[in-house]
Amino acid sequence: MLGFLGLAGGFAISGAVFAFVISLGMIPRFAAKSRTNSHILTYENAIFLGGVCGNLISIFEFPLPLGRTLLYIFGLSAGIYTGCLAVALAEILNTFPIMFRRTKMKEGQNWVLVAMALGKMAGAFYFYANHMAK
Repeated sequence: MLGFLGLAGGFAISGAVFAFVISLGMIPRFAAKSRTNSHILTYENAIFLGGVCGNLISIFEFPLPLGRTLLYIFGLSAGIYTGCLAVALAEILNTFPIMFRRTKMKEGQNWVLVAMALGKMAGAFYFYANHMAK
């Protein structure tokens, strides 16, 4: 019963996160930037399967192969996702144009965005490598 309730709660939260990601327009924007518009359904399926697998792994104990290697890959992926989500949310709220205008930054704006995404990725990677492995 607890497993069922956990899965049901996880699916509800995942649905809310997916709706939020879709409302931000992250998937079409990534597809447009990478010129892979014909693969949008693949992106959406990957996000859905990631949510389902994440729910199952967080509730049930599965012996996962590759040990730390898989943990590092997950940390890297979580960092990239977190960085992309933070940048997309900030872009929707017009945070960056306001910040760049107030600091009078004319050049290097792309590098600021990349540095923020890499920082989020590095933080998630550090967390999963050092705290989750214990």
